[in-house]
Amino acid sequence: MSGKASSSQSSVGLNRSSALSHVYIQYPPLRCNVPGSRGLFYDDGNKLILSPTSDQVFSWKTVPFSPLVAPTSDSISEGPILSIRYSLDAKFIAIQRSNHEVQFRHRETGETFSQRCRPESESILGFFWTDCPLCDIVFVKTSGLDLFVYNSELKSLQLVETRKLIVSWYVYTHESRLVLLASGMQCKTFNGFQLSSAGVIRLPRFDMAMAKSEANSKPVLAAEDINIVTVYGRIYCLQVDRVAMLLHSYRFYRDAVIQQGSLPIYSSKIAVSVVDNVVLVHQNDAKVVILYDIYADSRAPISAPLPLLLRGFPRFNTSVSQSSREDSGSSEANVVPDNEAVIYGDDWTFLVPEFICDVANKLLWKIHLDLEAISASSSEVPSVLEFLQRRKLEANKAKQLCLAIARTVILERSPVPMVARAMDVLVTSYSHSVKTGSYLKGIKSEKTSPSSVPHVSSPRSGADVSASRVDALEKSVKHASAAGVDNEYASDSEENPSSEPPKTNLSDLQIFDGKVDNEKLMGAETSSTEVQPTSLQHHLLEPGNNPLNAIGSEQQEAQLTSPAISPEEMYSFVFAPVEEEIVGDPSYLVAIIVEFLHSANSEKVKVHPNLYVLTIQLLVRNERYAELGLFVINKIVEPSKEVALQLLESGRQNFQTRKLGLDMLRQLSLHHDYVLFLVQDGYYLEALRYARKYKVNNVRPSLFLEAAFASNDSQHLAAILRFFSDFIPGFQNTSDHIIYYRILNEMNSSIAA
Repeated sequence: MSGKASSSQSSVGLNRSSALSHVYIQYPPLRCNVPGSRGLFYDDGNKLILSPTSDQVFSWKTVPFSPLVAPTSDSISEGPILSIRYSLDAKFIAIQRSNHEVQFRHRETGETFSQRCRPESESILGFFWTDCPLCDIVFVKTSGLDLFVYNSELKSLQLVETRKLIVSWYVYTHESRLVLLASGMQCKTFNGFQLSSAGVIRLPRFDMAMAKSEANSKPVLAAEDINIVTVYGRIYCLQVDRVAMLLHSYRFYRDAVIQQGSLPIYSSKIAVSVVDNVVLVHQNDAKVVILYDIYADSRAPISAPLPLLLRGFPRFNTSVSQSSREDSGSSEANVVPDNEAVIYGDDWTFLVPEFICDVANKLLWKIHLDLEAISASSSEVPSVLEFLQRRKLEANKAKQLCLAIARTVILERSPVPMVARAMDVLVTSYSHSVKTGSYLKGIKSEKTSPSSVPHVSSPRSGADVSASRVDALEKSVKHASAAGVDNEYASDSEENPSSEPPKTNLSDLQIFDGKVDNEKLMGAETSSTEVQPTSLQHHLLEPGNNPLNAIGSEQQEAQLTSPAISPEEMYSFVFAPVEEEIVGDPSYLVAIIVEFLHSANSEKVKVHPNLYVLTIQLLVRNERYAELGLFVINKIVEPSKEVALQLLESGRQNFQTRKLGLDMLRQLSLHHDYVLFLVQDGYYLEALRYARKYKVNNVRPSLFLEAAFASNDSQHLAAILRFFSDFIPGFQNTSDHIIYYRILNEMNSSIAA
């Protein structure tokens, strides 16, 4: 990661009102420039950016990302630095001094020791720390792998295992715990090892596809052509074939490595990032990004190639900025370096999954998805909703966008079948989250790091509104946000990609919270098991059954919420607001609600009673009482107290509807309410018999007495007085008995007269 800035780099993609992009980096970046810096190094095991000088190393924590985070420093000795990494327990600093020596420094005591290889027969290509129980650190050499543990008594490394192989170069990511070792004349033959908390697992040897050039020469694969990525809980290798102009995809299983297909590329220089399980292919020459969601069967991009946007970069009018500088005394705070506006510079290094390191200018950028722009760029509503429901990093925004889209398609009276598919997507996503237990479970944000590097909370970056976004969606998102749409859960479970390995019968096991879906596992007859990221737990693997563990802790840490939408939220933020805004015949809205109820019933999801109440109100508004009766009888409208009360209210103009409400109260054993409504309707004798039968003792006698008096029937009044005198001790001494007994005598006297 070294190089010089190019003065000829373009500055396209700056934040303009007319700019259109689905991917952006937010200004300001994390500035990692210190005097005497010897370059930048990325420690992916600890998520640190390291900048060593002659006698110190400065480190910045990148997770959670904050451009204002302050560095910490450690003392190191003078000497060349080829590579540098902190141990996972943050006790040691390992520095590769040459191709034959790695030096170790204890951070607390300052003691150092070195580990060397035989210079005449092998050289060290690199090293990495691991949480594998077998070893603490792995040396990758031209002769293979050396696995060491630290011996605290001897204060040195102890060799525990050697894997003899011919190695030209290697690629490793701590996220996957997977190392790929390249060999052969074209460097296209690979041996793979996964060193995780479950142990060391060797993958089968495999060759990568490479097209021949027109001159029949054999191109050589380079390390920068290989990217190990984790997407939806699956580990992939993306390989650049510059001759064929293709990006080949490989998927890892325990006993097989299967090529999954190829994506076209349009630039001789590309880079790969993964943001929230979306694969970003940067076409550096064309200065555009192509997005792929490999969860879906289609290998088509999510949207058209668009530039990478730099948001928040200060742009001042020349005269205004000149005047302001004069007024402020040429304060350095107003000066923004032009090199920070460079997009796709020659010195950019893409750090998987989501960082960009500008080596020349000592800057670190974090890549973001613009979910609002992506959702507004497609008219395929169900597909957009599926895409948004799979997003985790900005789940609250994804949820609000889903609610906004649902509102918009209903208000625009889109075809019912299309809206029905959209409802299916939302209900199925919610049902899945409930079944996996993720909807009600929260995940703590960042795990406490043993490193002394401080965790600085990342401020919420402001999002500029793109000119391409749909106004209706923007208004709806603001409405949902103002109404307080909060996410109730956090999920680290990843769903199963629907695309299967071509021409194989390999199982596609699901992982929920780091555990195998046992139901699917028991019913699967498989010949191969896929490499899987799991949680940071030690699992015992049974050969041939459980998937290979690859630790995806970094992605899980960032998954704070989920975009699943509950039926309560659908009512509060979709159906209720739409009912207020929709004009004309409500039959369309009733049809949409019925489709939602059908989806909920299919997934066995409980619907909020207020939605049934709204359905009744809409049907009564059109005087569709017969249809309402069928809805109740056929349990399309589920019984509840709220529904029964609405039926009683709506039945003021329709006796049959009111009777449905009374029957529902009795069906729900709401005896007190049933008695009250019988009395209210004048059936006080029936109510009295019902109260006696079901022992309803909390109804005031005055209600029955008032109803009997209102009927002007002295016999009924006498019967009720006699009933309460017989069954309520001391009733004859109450004011109710005295008052109504006098009234009864007056009624009898008037009759006798």
